[in-house]
Amino acid sequence: LIEPTETESRDALDQFIAVLRSLARDAKAGNSARFTGAPYLTPRGRLDETKAARKPVLRWQPPAPAEAAE
Repeated sequence: LIEPTETESRDALDQFIAVLRSLARDAKAGNSARFTGAPYLTPRGRLDETKAARKPVLRWQPPAPAEAAE
């Protein structure tokens, strides 16, 4: 269940519903290619959750100068 804020326009909600229906159609049709590579437009791709669980980084450290330049 999703509850939109009052500031969302009717057009934005209609577009959101259309996207959800499209995703549901693809899932029912077995189009798994659309979902296996997701997320697509994030700064990081899929995170390695196994590595994060086995070797957690519990403290932030500033990046090395070479990494900061990238």
